[in-house]
Amino acid sequence: MWYRSLYWRIGVGFVAVLAVLLGLQAVVFLYLSGAGWLPGRSPAELGRRVAADVAQALVANPAGDLQQHVRQQWGHIYQPFAVVMADGRVIGARDMPVPPNLVRAARARLMGYPGRPGRGGWPPDGPPPPGDAAMQPQPGEPRGAGSPGSEAGGGPPRSGPPGPGRPGGMRPPQDLFDIDVNGTRVGVVAVATGGPQLFFLLREFGPTLALIGVGFLLVGAAVGSLVIFRPARERMRKLEEAAVALGAGRTTVRAPEEGADEVSALARAFNRMAAALEESDAARRRLLADVSHELKTPLTAIRGYVETLSMPELPLDAATRERYLHIVDEETRKLERLVGDLLDVSRLEGGGIRLDLQPVPLARVFQRVTDRHERAAAGKGIHFEVEVEPAAAEVRADPDRLEQAVQNLAANAVRHTPTGGQVTLSARREDGKVRIRVEDTGPGIAAEHLPRVFDRFYKGDSARTAGEPDA
Repeated sequence: MWYRSLYWRIGVGFVAVLAVLLGLQAVVFLYLSGAGWLPGRSPAELGRRVAADVAQALVANPAGDLQQHVRQQWGHIYQPFAVVMADGRVIGARDMPVPPNLVRAARARLMGYPGRPGRGGWPPDGPPPPGDAAMQPQPGEPRGAGSPGSEAGGGPPRSGPPGPGRPGGMRPPQDLFDIDVNGTRVGVVAVATGGPQLFFLLREFGPTLALIGVGFLLVGAAVGSLVIFRPARERMRKLEEAAVALGAGRTTVRAPEEGADEVSALARAFNRMAAALEESDAARRRLLADVSHELKTPLTAIRGYVETLSMPELPLDAATRERYLHIVDEETRKLERLVGDLLDVSRLEGGGIRLDLQPVPLARVFQRVTDRHERAAAGKGIHFEVEVEPAAAEVRADPDRLEQAVQNLAANAVRHTPTGGQVTLSARREDGKVRIRVEDTGPGIAAEHLPRVFDRFYKGDSARTAGEPDA
């Protein structure tokens, strides 16, 4: 399943850590910005509290530094607002620029204009003067009347060509609150109903969020390492130890295969390779033992007959001496063939054999094979049968290597065919190729050995059980 894959676990874990990190940063950002945004429940509450605080400060110390007082008391607030005094002073709580619309709305309130700027902003010369009768409060209307938490309301709006406000559009809404000292309006607090500017929040909270993000990232990396990477690393370490042991010659070593991810698949592949190497090594050892035995047999015979021939005190007639020398010659040739076979195996494994391809008549190859094994076959009463189709009379091959392969198969067939049996050499053309077959009437190769006939160094039981004839 996909969820068992190490790559998927790493990817999903990374995405999960990143999602948690972003979520926590968002929560922290909202908490920090919300904590200093509004001290009350709404911009109207903020405006009323600022207006009351400034009025108390003016009553307590009319000559005091009002700007310093506002920044000390309200500098922790990120909500944009402006304190506009009747003498023209404009005070903001922070270093951030005071929105011009707040200043214009507050000045209009101070000048007695009860309405809001039109859709196109104030006229180029600013708000109308207080003497404009059309813009003055109506008789019986209280000063600064309007809906709670809003600007002075009720007056008809006045529009004109775009002035210094936002051209062609509505300015941000704001709430206006009078600063009254002894019944006299000495200033206006204008509070924007929208939130603080994003770039200002980022400038304020950027370093804090960066530190928190780095901390969350380190914690997430540590958790990911413990949950995802540590188990995989432990299994990789065991696999590495097994590989080192295998390289040192311990073919019985195996890596743990628990799990269903890529590391487990790699461990299973390693174990299959180790098992194949162990089996190959065992086969090589068996081959060396067999070769040693095969070499020892002719060497022992040669040594014995040579020692006999070298004894001066042992009288030997000419016929006996000739027979002994013939046996020594046969054993020497057998030894030479065995050494040649070993050299051929070595050259085949090293890729050092070059084939001399040329047209080869198969009838001649079969004739040489039967001639060579004729005496051994006659001793067991075995009959050779040769069948060559006219379409398969000639093939393109290396004559020496082809004859060597057929000779080896024929020798095995003669060795394992019972007395009175038959060995058949045949050649037929099938599907554009020539198939050469060496068949005998012996017990055949056991079924469990057939899949490994072409494995190097592999040798089945010397005593073959009954089965299908060799092919």
